[in-house]
Amino acid sequence: MKLISWNVNGLRAVVKKNFVPTFQQLNADVFSIQETKMQEGQLDLDLPGYHQYFFYAKKKGYSGTAIFSKTEPISFKQGLGIEEFDDEGRTITLEFPDFYLINSYTPNSQPKLKRVDYRMRYDDALRKYMLQLSADKPVILCGDLNVAHEEIDLKNPKTNHKNPGFSDQERDKFSQLLDSGFIDSFRLLHPEEIKYSWWSYRFNARKNNAGWRIDYFVVSKNGQQLIQNADILTDIYGSDHCPIELDLNIKGE
Repeated sequence: MKLISWNVNGLRAVVKKNFVPTFQQLNADVFSIQETKMQEGQLDLDLPGYHQYFFYAKKKGYSGTAIFSKTEPISFKQGLGIEEFDDEGRTITLEFPDFYLINSYTPNSQPKLKRVDYRMRYDDALRKYMLQLSADKPVILCGDLNVAHEEIDLKNPKTNHKNPGFSDQERDKFSQLLDSGFIDSFRLLHPEEIKYSWWSYRFNARKNNAGWRIDYFVVSKNGQQLIQNADILTDIYGSDHCPIELDLNIKGE
């Protein structure tokens, strides 16, 4: 079973950059996207064979998540049940027979970490939610988690130490998540590999591969046996992020 996650940095924009042919080429069983930046009715997306699930932010042109699945899930849930996060359309969950899939667009802490407190509350709420679900069956969290966990996960760790995405607070929260019973699937299978999933649009960052790994598939330890392969698809363009992939030991529908 193939899962794909991609921060598209605006679904309407990426549709004009060959999103649909790329989507078809990847042929995922479940395809999660972050930062849709749209409202209901603003795009008629024709994806034959897929059920479509959206969660829109109240603010127009901002945030938002979606999942496209070949298999109709057992259930679909928008949000965490906490208004300050759910107003921004950041989290959706699909339940399948073998696991829960949570798609998260984690808040950016913003320059000078001016939104880091909001971010910390979100991380705590998401972890609590994941732990609740994992008591029932394995949980897979995917999305743009807006943190490079270790120095290997970004090109310039020394100069970014106190910047959003690599602050001690954010990295500690990610460590706390892993310590509570979860696995960074890419790092599990590729402990020493340097590969990034996001590059700034400035300074020819992608051309020079001066990137960050901030997109993840995180799997609860009771689902570790499901992990078959994990990759970062750096050759796919259309956004400042590239897609990431997780292959599971489950036969896709």
